[in-house]
Amino acid sequence: MHKHNIENWQHDHTFAQDQRRPGESRTLIVIAITAVMMVIELFAGVLYGSMALLADGLHMASHALALSITAFAYFYARRNARNRIYSFGTGKVNALGGFTGAILLAIFAVFMGFESVLRIINPVEIVFNQAIFVAVLGLVVNGASVFILGGGHGHHHHHGEEQGHAHHHDHDHNLRSAYLHVMADALTSILAILALLAAKYFGLVWMDPVMGIVGAILVARWSYGLLGSTSAVLLDRQAPKSLSEKVRELIEGDNDTRVVDLHIWSIGPEIYSAQIALVAHQPMAAAQYKALIPESLGLVHIAIEINTCTDREIMA
Repeated sequence: MHKHNIENWQHDHTFAQDQRRPGESRTLIVIAITAVMMVIELFAGVLYGSMALLADGLHMASHALALSITAFAYFYARRNARNRIYSFGTGKVNALGGFTGAILLAIFAVFMGFESVLRIINPVEIVFNQAIFVAVLGLVVNGASVFILGGGHGHHHHHGEEQGHAHHHDHDHNLRSAYLHVMADALTSILAILALLAAKYFGLVWMDPVMGIVGAILVARWSYGLLGSTSAVLLDRQAPKSLSEKVRELIEGDNDTRVVDLHIWSIGPEIYSAQIALVAHQPMAAAQYKALIPESLGLVHIAIEINTCTDREIMA
């Protein structure tokens, strides 16, 4: 048994998940704005008989809930970042929050489409001026929310040009979910305004529910995309091929070492874990192999299995 202090070989698994993320404060602001506008639009949609306006209000109701889930995910991940029951910290709570938001997007897209079809079959009288005013107000609020969240939603960086590699950043799926929800709100506001104007000035009353269907289709597409990206994280899908190839290239740079098994997967926003099995005639220490991988690649938890090869022909 090792009798010395082993702390030098240990590390925590928080990976900065205990820090307040930029999207958390923005999300709380948007929740307050959305909740107020939700009440106004739902009331106006029922009072003035506009399906497009009611759909926008219902959308805001769903998004107020989804944004609340987003805020809770941030809080839970931060609060439990040092909880040892999570093997790699709470980074995947971010993806779980985004996945939940995507499911809510899909549910309300179906609801919007269903209600719009009912309005095509059974049209209702619309009080245009008041409905248009509230729709424009909703667009202003939604636009402000998009601006608030837009500065920090998921994006892709490229760094380390001097080292000739790309830096693969994972999206903040939780924030991206919130961003798509307010984008969907802005979209339905625009569609509601267009539908109400067409109905008022050209008599195209059917445009109101049709725009609801168009909005439902677009929101469903956003939901599908978010479900795909978040489920990939939750199911430990292999990291992008370019990242795996870069790691393999760095490890095999001595012309002796060969990577025989490589697993790289996301464990949170912008962070990856890796398990690398390698073989070499004269293998280096694990710490030396780890030092070959720059921090800019985003690998924070690397486990290396080292095997010694005595057959020259195999390694040739």
